[in-house]
Amino acid sequence: ASDIERFLAAFCTRREAVVEAARKLLSDEQAPRRQKLLADLIHNLNENILAEDREEDKKWFEGLESRFKNKSSYMRYSCESRIRSYMKEVSSFTSSVHPTARDAYKRIIDLMSDKLKSVKYNGCYFDRREEEAVRLCTTEGWFSCQGPFDRDDCPCKHSINPYSNRESRILFSTWNLDHIIEKKRAVVPELAEAVKTRDGREVNWEYFYQLLFTVDNLKLVHIACHKKTNHNLSCDKTKIYRKRKQNHKIS
Repeated sequence: ASDIERFLAAFCTRREAVVEAARKLLSDEQAPRRQKLLADLIHNLNENILAEDREEDKKWFEGLESRFKNKSSYMRYSCESRIRSYMKEVSSFTSSVHPTARDAYKRIIDLMSDKLKSVKYNGCYFDRREEEAVRLCTTEGWFSCQGPFDRDDCPCKHSINPYSNRESRILFSTWNLDHIIEKKRAVVPELAEAVKTRDGREVNWEYFYQLLFTVDNLKLVHIACHKKTNHNLSCDKTKIYRKRKQNHKIS
């Protein structure tokens, strides 16, 4: 094992002793940079990551409504809130849709709403108790930045565990579920246009649903990796409409 591996192993096995030693050093330390390193070390080693219920980690729940009894239920709610806000944006675009297509657009919104309700607004993405296939974190609650929309990974290896302490929970709210094909610039206007020009064709609303509300088109990114420039990406024209299902009559 390398020196750094032995160093990290000592941290894990002698956590309390390391915290106590760091506290003593911090009480006499004057240099801001060293103060920051020691304070961060103490803070991180004192995390109560595995605690789930309010009674086990009261500090984590400070400032949250009493209805949240455990960490995972709050994290689910946090994710649901983001997805609900996307639905509100899609709905609020109704007034911009061509008058002749407005009713059809509203019907699609209703279909999307029903589907979102059935999957509980994809709150599973932030819930560490969920199956690995549907959550974006580890079983302990660690999230990794998936990098800017135009990269396959995060160049800075950003990571965070909002389950660990109150500060990390609050910081996680600055991380973004970023639409690769942009919601406002591309997906919603394309949906409105598809409804207006459908000319008897059936709009493939489920394709738009995937782009707006699922990880098919959403990336979890650290604020520094969230590029707000024009992505210059558009919807797949071959997926905008689908063939109507024909009912074959038996003679």
